[in-house]
Amino acid sequence: MQAEIISIGTELLLGKTVNTNTVYLSRILVSLGIDLFYHTTVGDNRTRLFTVLKRAMRRSDIVIATGGLGPTVDDITLEIIAQATQKKLNLNPVVLREIKKHFQDRQIPMPKANIRQALIPEGTRVLKNEVGTAPGLIIPCNEKKVLIALPGVPAEMEPMVQRDLSPYLAKNFSGNWVIVSRIIRITGLAESQVNQKVKDLLKSKPPLTVGIYAHTDNIELNITAKAESKSKAEKLIASLERKIHKRLKKYIYGTNQQTLEQIIAAVFSKKKMSLAVAESCTGGLISQRLTNISGSSKYFTLGIVAYSNQTKQSLLGIPAQTLTQYGAVSKEVAVLLAKNVRQLAKTDLGLGVTGIAGPTGTTKDKPVGLAHIALAAPRKILYQEFHFHGARAAVRQRASQAALDMLRRYFAKQI
Repeated sequence: MQAEIISIGTELLLGKTVNTNTVYLSRILVSLGIDLFYHTTVGDNRTRLFTVLKRAMRRSDIVIATGGLGPTVDDITLEIIAQATQKKLNLNPVVLREIKKHFQDRQIPMPKANIRQALIPEGTRVLKNEVGTAPGLIIPCNEKKVLIALPGVPAEMEPMVQRDLSPYLAKNFSGNWVIVSRIIRITGLAESQVNQKVKDLLKSKPPLTVGIYAHTDNIELNITAKAESKSKAEKLIASLERKIHKRLKKYIYGTNQQTLEQIIAAVFSKKKMSLAVAESCTGGLISQRLTNISGSSKYFTLGIVAYSNQTKQSLLGIPAQTLTQYGAVSKEVAVLLAKNVRQLAKTDLGLGVTGIAGPTGTTKDKPVGLAHIALAAPRKILYQEFHFHGARAAVRQRASQAALDMLRRYFAKQI
């Protein structure tokens, strides 16, 4: 089966709304073993929407359209679908009753405009909307093709897909094979460096493929396998994954949706150790990431954001002479931040970070992106100098990632 997703809404084209629906639906289709060949985004324009729908219905077995099912004048999807499928719109009393109930439960008068949401193409299977007022629609086009219309609001669309649409597709359209993907998460290397180490593997051909994707603070290798069963696909992936681990072991921190802070949380909890952090250029971002994990209070004891030299001196005991001689952005200050915050909090480990996020504050010898990171352990001090690129937010994110990765590699005995 060949599928296609059409996202409808001028706000998507203008960049006012992030299109998360396409990502969500793509993953659903892949999990069902349905080939997805096209993504199309079209504005609220009658001519263009009609053209896009007709083209999709010619070339794809399953067409899923999201958006434009609301009650306002720019919600034209239902009308254009009726034209494209040549199906008459009929008032559905069950749907109308559900829409009225939606407003009654909220003690709000129902606007007359909402009545149009109960107009349903003949022969359509209706998917109940338990959150909003726009129902989902499964419209058979012929014996082998189907057009599906879903609300554009993710909170309305996603429960509908999980409850009704996914089982329907699995029963009627899923293929005789499955697609399984596994993401390998890498940090500490640039995309070009990862590419150099695995470039032969990136040339793998179906049913096993590998893609490389760069993000602000990590690189992803996405292994995808297509096979008759999940176990066969996973076996194919495991074979290639072993090769990747052999080449990139030091830089791999997790798989699939794992984050670096989740990995660190698991290690701290297992070892029953504690941590304190002193941050300058990252502005509390490291502490924020660590405390995003539930239960982090068991190991994260203290976080200090010390931007000014005065704060570095008064709270963390950095000597004025050190700040004058070496500057706030220096190896010497990073090491003292790590050591002193550890002593202050009486923790097992102390992490210190200082740097220049930019765009101001630079000197000839200290450019934007320079960062010094130190980790104070019971019997040793670990330190690294980094040179990140990008705007202020990117430098801060990359510095926080490097600091957390220093913790990971300390536990893995890789530094």
